[in-house]
Amino acid sequence: MSDRYSQIVNAFPGKLVAKQVGLPQPVELDRYEPGQPLVSGRVLIGAAPGGRLAAPITKLLADAGVSGATTDDKALRDAAATAGLDAGLFNLDNGGEQQFKALVFDATGIKDSTQLVELQRFFYATARKLERSGRVVVLGTPAFGADTPREATAQRALEGFTRSLGKEIGRGSTVNLVYVSPGAESELESTLGFFLSPKSAYVSGQVVKVGPGVTKTPKVDREQPLAGKTALVTGASRGIGRSIAETLHRDGAKLVLLDVPQLSEDLQQAAKELDADTIELDITDAKAPKAIADKLEGGVDVVVHNAGVTKDRTIAKMPEDRWSVLMEINLSSEERINDELLGRGLLNENGRIVCVSSMSGIAGNSGQTNYATSKAGVIGMVESLAPQLAEKGQTINAVAPGFIETQMTGAMPITIREAGRRMNSMSQGGKPVDVAETIAWFASPASTGVNGNTVRVCGQSLLGA
Repeated sequence: MSDRYSQIVNAFPGKLVAKQVGLPQPVELDRYEPGQPLVSGRVLIGAAPGGRLAAPITKLLADAGVSGATTDDKALRDAAATAGLDAGLFNLDNGGEQQFKALVFDATGIKDSTQLVELQRFFYATARKLERSGRVVVLGTPAFGADTPREATAQRALEGFTRSLGKEIGRGSTVNLVYVSPGAESELESTLGFFLSPKSAYVSGQVVKVGPGVTKTPKVDREQPLAGKTALVTGASRGIGRSIAETLHRDGAKLVLLDVPQLSEDLQQAAKELDADTIELDITDAKAPKAIADKLEGGVDVVVHNAGVTKDRTIAKMPEDRWSVLMEINLSSEERINDELLGRGLLNENGRIVCVSSMSGIAGNSGQTNYATSKAGVIGMVESLAPQLAEKGQTINAVAPGFIETQMTGAMPITIREAGRRMNSMSQGGKPVDVAETIAWFASPASTGVNGNTVRVCGQSLLGA
């Protein structure tokens, strides 16, 4: 579905009119193309005194061949030299005309609220130096990893800062916060790499927790991290599910695609293009979990629960069957499939379960009590299963899409559609690939420290933020 408004206000004379009357002017976002570098430009690294993440930050950038600069912080300068990072020196008092594609700030050294001024000092000097479709990543310590209540207080304050900066930064740029548990510094690479790359184009204002790896982190091919892995994707014949399948295939996965028999033609076409196996069944059928597990008897590395429906109606007009059918598809069937796969030991070591929730499950939505309930339940499933799976060397996470341009949103009344597109920091809808890229990050064998998270793919929606 084309965004005609964006086309008009970004072309002359629409651009001139939009600027004069203060209309939103969405920026065309940079999205990943195979073969692109991690960051297409220079990266500036800053840190509060006493930060503990200089080594993993500089190592990631050096290994990826990224150049940039650091502030005059001894730990940063020493780490850059040790990693072999091509990093000049940036003067916060006089940075000149330098521009950067990404800004990374290690805030783990902030131990007290009086030290939060380090955020102001760094970003006051650098916010205007961020290029279009730039990236800002702030790194902190989760409250449970803090040594004192004062440190926990200051670190929690980072959430308010990053979410506000995300709404200020503009020009298609993103701002995200990553909390890294003490002892999990070696697990940062996958997550920092995702948030610095074009793959995170529509993910902003998010808070992600990285903990100790559930298993030893393997070395992966940056272009094909899922090579040799098997992935099941439900609801895979079209829309977001099809994009998920295409992205996991790009990353090297052998696919098993599942959808209902009514969509057989679309499913078989997708399977042909992606060299995939298929399962045609209704996941709410009592025999479905066993049938799926039998198909995956050799084991599975990634399970993506994407299948879902909407059956909108206010609660006062919603009969029980309308409620129950949706709940079965969106939530209960996923629980039964998980039980069967886990009970039979079919999810491999360092395996992944990735669920598709929704912004409705976070913020609620009028006329969607059933849908919002099911998608909030998905988040609950992720949070409750995460510690159990960690004990087995596996992870579970969820994405919560906002307004994504699909056939379904294309059929919305124009006023609702336009409101959905503009009510976020990007002033535009996302694309199915934005959801798929986030799932691919969760699915990567390198994401061993990412467990129990729900990440909104919504361009920092103004609802539920």
